[in-house]
Amino acid sequence: MSVRRRRKTPELVASAAEGLTQLDRLVNEPARLAILAILAVVEEADFVFLQNQAGLTAGNLATHLARLEEAGFVESRKIFEGKKPCTLLKLTAAGSAALTAWRKNLGRLMDLLP
Repeated sequence: MSVRRRRKTPELVASAAEGLTQLDRLVNEPARLAILAILAVVEEADFVFLQNQAGLTAGNLATHLARLEEAGFVESRKIFEGKKPCTLLKLTAAGSAALTAWRKNLGRLMDLLP
């Protein structure tokens, strides 16, 4: 049995390549994407919750959060629960917009695939 593959036109290949370049690399990194996705469905989350949900080490999560905060996608605030410090994180409007744009660009790219 032979399999016939759909021929890829140069326009389709160019569109797919352009679609890949449209994906925001800051958002597209799997750990940061997980962080943004988790924060998109909650009002705010504490560091430990986010660490457990994303499956990241504390150091790895802190590094990714620093990048996301630098970009203005996430904001943090520190509070005390009794004498114990707690870091609360939330998605900013810019972070929500970046995640929405990433989803739209990925959708357009996926629409190009057979």
